[in-house]
Amino acid sequence: MREPRALIFDCDGTLVDSMALHWRAWDIVCKRNGIEFSEERHYATGGIPSVKILQMLKDEQGLDFDPAEVSRQKEEAYIPLMPEAQLIEPIASIARTARGSVPMGVATGGRTKYIKPLLKGVGILDWFGAVVTADDVENHKPAPDTFLKAAALLGVPPDECRAYEDTDIGMEAILAAGMEAVDVRQIPGVLPS
Repeated sequence: MREPRALIFDCDGTLVDSMALHWRAWDIVCKRNGIEFSEERHYATGGIPSVKILQMLKDEQGLDFDPAEVSRQKEEAYIPLMPEAQLIEPIASIARTARGSVPMGVATGGRTKYIKPLLKGVGILDWFGAVVTADDVENHKPAPDTFLKAAALLGVPPDECRAYEDTDIGMEAILAAGMEAVDVRQIPGVLPS
């Protein structure tokens, strides 16, 4: 592949090791509300906004709860865990090397009020010329919109971008955007051993 003109990264599970922290918050809130949600399914739904996951679980399980309210509870449970997040070094080193020479963005299914403090907390928010979250697009992953908006904000055509993801849903979104896709799960040192 030719060298990309821009790099776009997913956040949770790609740049930042935060998926286990999200799972802890999900587990607390789902148990509290009588919702069945396995850890395996949590990882499989990475990149989908929590309110959409909760609507899906509500429909599947025939439960009576407000997905927006339970999503708020999940986010509240996650906030105190955020300081435990750390960079995923093999991916952070790619961004660190490109910093200042290649435009970079973040394309995430997370919400702005959590993603920006998370990126700031691990010391990399200022590395990115664009941070696109679930709040910025109508159609979330696996739709390509999040990645397409990041490319547009960086001023680089999608077919000249390389994007990094850790979920099947995210990989589908990158490919739908017409970008070069890198599955970080295939990079040594990304997944816990």
